[in-house]
Amino acid sequence: MINNDILRRIRYAFDFDDAKMMALFALADCNVTRAQISDWLKKDDDPAFQPCSDVELATFLNGLINDRRGKREGVKPVAEQRLNNNIIFRKLRIALNLQDDDILTMMNRVGVRLSKHELSAFFRKPGHQHYRDCGDQILRNFLAGMQLSYRP
Repeated sequence: MINNDILRRIRYAFDFDDAKMMALFALADCNVTRAQISDWLKKDDDPAFQPCSDVELATFLNGLINDRRGKREGVKPVAEQRLNNNIIFRKLRIALNLQDDDILTMMNRVGVRLSKHELSAFFRKPGHQHYRDCGDQILRNFLAGMQLSYRP
């Protein structure tokens, strides 16, 4: 999935305004301007559209975790240089403090049936024998279910 689309969907699901978006970035020790956020949220065909990098999206997700769960003591999490759907899914799960049953309920709301074993495969380490890549469709459906849960 495109990082800008993920940013748009999260913003819409939680009804964040520009000030809240800037505050989330600030919680992860990154200062962004209202203009940058506006450019990231524009549609892909808009001339002012700017792509959101993996580092910027990871920083935003870290800020969301800090906002929802509180800052951790000790070493601060470093924004990943490369993101994949599994990492994004894991960060959203942590930020929202979701258990397997919560995620499965969200997925059921959008008509996707997964078992707990299939779900846990997305959160395993890449070298694990039961690790499974999270496809765009799974992440898209999770974001849609999240939207229905947090902004019905």
